[in-house]
Amino acid sequence: MERLEAEKATTRLLDVMDRLRAECPWDREQTFDTLRNNTIEETYELADAITDKNMEGIKEELGDLLLHVVFYSKLGAEAGAFNYTDVANGVCDKLIYRHPHVYGDIHADTPEEVKQNWEALKLRKKRRKSGTLGGVPVSLPAMVKAYRIGEKAAATGFDWEHKEDVWDKVKEELAEVDVELEAKDRERLTDEMGDLFFALINACRLYGIDPEGALERTNKKFIRRFEYIESRAEERGVTLHDMTLKEMDALWNEYKSLEHK
Repeated sequence: MERLEAEKATTRLLDVMDRLRAECPWDREQTFDTLRNNTIEETYELADAITDKNMEGIKEELGDLLLHVVFYSKLGAEAGAFNYTDVANGVCDKLIYRHPHVYGDIHADTPEEVKQNWEALKLRKKRRKSGTLGGVPVSLPAMVKAYRIGEKAAATGFDWEHKEDVWDKVKEELAEVDVELEAKDRERLTDEMGDLFFALINACRLYGIDPEGALERTNKKFIRRFEYIESRAEERGVTLHDMTLKEMDALWNEYKSLEHK
């Protein structure tokens, strides 16, 4: 029953897209280029909903992204390049090819083995035309890109033998940042800061932590605590500019203690 309902919903969405493209002035004007930024925005909105564990929000944002998939497929069909059926069959073929432990006779008993097989098959498919790291999208945000670069390099065996060893690299990069701080060389300091970030992102990867998600959690935590300081200052009839750093720190720690109760 669920499969039948899904098929009906997909047909309905395709029909809605056909009508909007034919009758709506805004939809008629859209191109791959004009939709690109909207797609990126929708992806981040989905990421926010996932971070917040907002199931209703996740459902809504998935619908928005699905609309974009259908919209791009419609544009592709109009250009005579591809259609929705090609897109769906293409990803099915890719999934079957990259899961030989399900559809073939390859054995993979752990998620790590599956990931290694996945990367190896991707390289074989591309026949190494672009190299191991060539498949990392240029447009990815730097933190996500660094994580994917580390993953792809690790799939070839280029990784720390023991995950604990990554902390030596973090300490090494931090020491190099200290050197450039003393030298007051902005260009070199920028390079070393980047190296430090890259090492920390690899540490996240090795310990199974999503660095983007971890940083966003810290962002939200900082915002909560800072807003508490602002609200308490307002209650006292003062602004943050009127307060000393010691007073603000006291309120910060006050809220921290409330969070841990």
